[in-house]
Amino acid sequence: MHKMRAVGAFIGLAIGDALGAPLEGLPPPPFAVTEMEGGGIHNTLPGQYTDDTLQASALAETLARCGRLDQGDFSRRLVLVYRAHPEFFGPTSRAVLDLIEGGVDPGDAARMVHEARGGSRSNGSVMRGIPVGIFYPPPEVREASLAASRVTHFDAAAGEASAFVNRMVSGMCRGEEAGTAFGHALAACRDPELQDLLRDYRAHPPEPSVFMDASSFRDAVVTAVNLGGDADTVGAIAGGLAGARWGVRAVPASWLSALQDREELLDRARRLSRASRA
Repeated sequence: MHKMRAVGAFIGLAIGDALGAPLEGLPPPPFAVTEMEGGGIHNTLPGQYTDDTLQASALAETLARCGRLDQGDFSRRLVLVYRAHPEFFGPTSRAVLDLIEGGVDPGDAARMVHEARGGSRSNGSVMRGIPVGIFYPPPEVREASLAASRVTHFDAAAGEASAFVNRMVSGMCRGEEAGTAFGHALAACRDPELQDLLRDYRAHPPEPSVFMDASSFRDAVVTAVNLGGDADTVGAIAGGLAGARWGVRAVPASWLSALQDREELLDRARRLSRASRA
């Protein structure tokens, strides 16, 4: 386990989330955002993160404290952060967590919402899953990723997408180069549609090669958040991957100094790294 890469993956997620937060739900900005800004649909402060980091923090705490993915503990932690900041959560997670808080078994809540809404194929479980990649070695990542995803997202494709990202993170945190990690993650993917998309990722707009073609942590995250749309989530995933690739020392100092709860997040990242399985 490369500690700098493991800490970088978690902090990178938070950095990408915070940098993209004021751009969420908006078209690509006319001028590239390259420093922490505030505003947007949630009127965030510069350096303030959203539910991507809140949910990833809940997952990191479960893994570090329980020494494994405990779905019950994780769902309880998700309810707590949801109640503190409901404005950031997407419709699928909101509906599931409302049911869990009302006493519905976590194993049933995600299925009920999936059936009621006609699906749960969204990125809500992908954005938060990176702690699974930090914690588990590559052979154990897929099963844990699917279990973590199913807490709120019953759709198997959401779980497979999370497993792909997490397998890349797991490999890079344990010394693999990005291309090698990508190849192993692609080989482990069990969703044929997702596998085809990823295998030929450069053929699909807008910029699916944001991470693979980036030359630095900064390059990856700036490109990701300035795509607009779901900028905080795209930024979080790109930031997590970039942190696992280049390590926490590659994070620009101005971004890190502006990050809300920086010391608390760094401490959580270090504890997750220490608890992680080789």
